[in-house]
Amino acid sequence: MDNSISSCCGSATGNTPQEKEQGNAPHIGETSCCAAEPVIASPLSGSVKTADGLRTPIRILQMDCPTEEALIRKALGEMSDVISMEFNLMQRVLTVVHKENSLEAVLDAIRSLGFEPEVPDATGQHSAVVESKKPWWPLAVAAVAAIAAEAVVWMGQPDLLAAVLALVAVACSGLTTYKKGWMAIRHADLNINALMSIAVTGALILGQWPEAAMVMVLFTLAELIEAKSLDRARNAISGLMQLTPDNATVQQTDGSWQVVDAKSVLVGSIVRIKPGERMGLDGQIIRGRSTVNQAPITGESLPVDKAEGDLVFAGTINEASAFEYRVTAAANNTTLARIIHAVEEAQGTKAPTQRFVDKFARIYTPTVFAVALGVAILPPLLMAGLWFDWVYKALVLLVIACPCALVISTPVTIVSGLAAAARRGILIKGGVYLETGHKLAWLALDKTGTITYGTPVLTDVEVCSGLSAALNEDPGAGLNAGLGIESCRRLAVSLAGRSDHPVSQAIAKSVGNERHADVDEFEAISGRGVRGIIDGKLYSLGNHRLIEELGMCTPDLEKRLDLLERQGKSVVMLVDEQQVLALFAVADTVKESSREAIAELHQLGIKTLMLTGDNQHTATAIAQQVGIDQARGNLLPEEKLAAIKALEADGMVGMVGDGINDAPALARAHIGFAMGAMGTDTAIETADVALMDDDLRKVSAFVRLSRNTRAILIQNIALALGIKVVFLLLTLMGMGTMWMAVFADMGASLLVVGNGLRLLRK
Repeated sequence: MDNSISSCCGSATGNTPQEKEQGNAPHIGETSCCAAEPVIASPLSGSVKTADGLRTPIRILQMDCPTEEALIRKALGEMSDVISMEFNLMQRVLTVVHKENSLEAVLDAIRSLGFEPEVPDATGQHSAVVESKKPWWPLAVAAVAAIAAEAVVWMGQPDLLAAVLALVAVACSGLTTYKKGWMAIRHADLNINALMSIAVTGALILGQWPEAAMVMVLFTLAELIEAKSLDRARNAISGLMQLTPDNATVQQTDGSWQVVDAKSVLVGSIVRIKPGERMGLDGQIIRGRSTVNQAPITGESLPVDKAEGDLVFAGTINEASAFEYRVTAAANNTTLARIIHAVEEAQGTKAPTQRFVDKFARIYTPTVFAVALGVAILPPLLMAGLWFDWVYKALVLLVIACPCALVISTPVTIVSGLAAAARRGILIKGGVYLETGHKLAWLALDKTGTITYGTPVLTDVEVCSGLSAALNEDPGAGLNAGLGIESCRRLAVSLAGRSDHPVSQAIAKSVGNERHADVDEFEAISGRGVRGIIDGKLYSLGNHRLIEELGMCTPDLEKRLDLLERQGKSVVMLVDEQQVLALFAVADTVKESSREAIAELHQLGIKTLMLTGDNQHTATAIAQQVGIDQARGNLLPEEKLAAIKALEADGMVGMVGDGINDAPALARAHIGFAMGAMGTDTAIETADVALMDDDLRKVSAFVRLSRNTRAILIQNIALALGIKVVFLLLTLMGMGTMWMAVFADMGASLLVVGNGLRLLRK
C-alpha cells in the first residue's frame, strides 16, 4: 500500500495483458459496476439472460469423456438457435447460450443422442446426483465366457463352441458399447465406441472369436476403472462440502436453543457451537472465545485464537470452548461454498495444453482412420496381399486410433492440481494460471499486510522549530503558534481517524476517541495524505511527497526524516498553511513467514521486488530484513504499474497484494495473488490466485504445484502419444494384435489418469 494517509480503491484484473484485452479471465478487485455484461434473471427456470441470448447450464451425467462432447458439439453445432457452447467434462455440465424459446429443441437434440439432460431449478441448482450402480455380474459372466472361448480354441475344440462363448461375452459386456457406437456412426462421429464396435464386429466376421470376446471384456473393464478414477478427481473438491455439518444449534425467538437444518438458518441468526464441533455456517463471534482449526480452508497447521468480533467459517472446527456467533452468510454462500464454486468454475476453463490437445485430437483421429482404411484396401489391391491379414491390421489400427488417453490426460491433471491447491488454502481461478505459474521469473510484492503485519504502531512524535514538547500540555490549548505535542497529536488524530490506511490507524489509536476534534471539508489526497479544516483552520497530514509539493521541505527537516526512515519507520507530517508543525513516525513489524517465503522463492529461482508507497529508506530497511532483491519506495499506483511493465522483459511477472489496492499493478501482472482472501467476497470471486490466509509461503507452494502439474502434463502427453506410436508401428510391421490395441488405448488412458491423480497426494 502507499504511504499516504488515504486508502486507494480500484479494480484490477489478474490476467495477462493479452487475456485482459480478449476478456477471457476473471478480474481482481472487480465490482459489480465494472461487469462487462449485465446478467438478468430469466423466467425460464435456471437460465439467465445475457446480451447474446439465454445462458443455460445443462447437466448430462452420461457426458464424462471427449467422445460424448464431440457428439453433442456436432449435434448442437448444426442448430441455428445455439449461439455458443462450453463443456465442463469434470462436472458433466454443458453451458449453452441459445435463443429464447429454443431450450426444448436443444434438450431434444441431446436426448436424440441417448443422453438425459437436466436443467437447474429456479435457484440455479441441479438436483442431487443419485447414480444407480450397474450390476457387476454381466461383466463377470462375460469375462468367464471370454476365457472359456480362449481355452476352447487352445484345446482344439469345435469353432462353434468358441463362437457361442464369444457371442455370450460380447453380449454381456458390449451392448452399451454397441449402442453408443451405433449412435456415433449415425452422427458420422468416429469416437472410441464406434471404432471399438467396428473392430470387434470385424474380428467376429473374420472368425477371431476369442480375441473379439476378450477385447470387448477388457475394453469394458478398462472403461469402468477409468470412470472410477475420474470420479475421484471429480469429487476431490465437492468432497469439501461434506466438511460442513447438516445441522446447527440456533437460538429461537423465545431464547431457547434448537437443532435445525443448517440450510434453513437465516442470516443474522445466533448459533451456538460446542467444543469439538464443526461449524456449518460463517459468522461473527458475539459471546465467548476459543481456538479454531481452520485447516480445511486455509491449510494452516495450527489452530487460531478467536474472540468476540472475530470471524469464523463453515467447515472449521471449534477446539477449545463453547461460543456463540451471529450468522453472516447463508449455507449456500459460505466461504467454503464459494471456494468450491470457484474451483468448479475454474475446471471449465481450458489451460493452454488442453486447448492444444483438443485441436490435435480433431486432426489425429480422422487421419488414423484414413490410414486404417488404406491399410485394409491398398495392400490387397496393389500388392496382392491377403485380405484377411490386412483387414485385421486395419481393425487393430481402429482401436488404437481413439485419442481418449491424450484428451482426458489434461483435464484430470488440471483438476487434480486445482483440488490439491484448494486443500492447502490456495484458490486458483483457472487452469491457465496453474499451468503457467511455473514460468514466474519475478514476483513483485506490496509491503503492508503482505510482508509486514500491516498493523503499525506510533513510535515517535516530534514537534518542529523548537516548539514546546511538554507531554503534559493541556490538549485544549490554543491551536496557533506554540503548539505542543498533545495539541499536535490531537490535530493529527482527528485527521487520521477519517482514513482507513494502516499508518493513519496507528496514529488514530494513540489516543481515545474523546480527544478527537471535528473535521470539516475532509479530503483524501491520493498517494499523499489527507487534509481538513479544524476549528476554522486548514491542516494537512501527509507523507514526504506532499510536504515537497507544498514547498515546506527544508534541509533540517530532510535530515530528521532521513534519520527516522533509515530505522525502517514511516513518517507523516502535520502542517498548517505556513509550516510543518510535527512529525509522526510509525513502524510495522515483519512477519516471520515472510523471511521464509522469500528464501523459498529464491530457491525456486524467482527474483523478488518490493513496491511500496512508503519512503525509500523504509522500503530498503524492510527489504534487507526479509532478503528481498530490490525495493522501490515513494511509488504512486501508476508508478507501480510502470515497474511491472519494466519487469516483463525478463519473463513472467506475478504481483502480490490485497486484491483491491495496487489495482493497476495487479492488472498488469501475468498472475495476481490476493493475500488473506478468507471471507472476502471480492478476492474469492475475482482473484487469479487467492491465498486464503496471510501466509506468503503459499506463493512458493503454488509455484511448486504448478511445476509438478506441468511435469505431469508433459509426462501424460508423452505416455499417450508414445504408447500409440509404438503400437501403430508394431501393427504396421505385422506384430500388433487386438489385445495390444486395447492396451494402447484404454491402458494408456488408465496410466495418464492415475498419473494425474498423483497431485492429490499430500
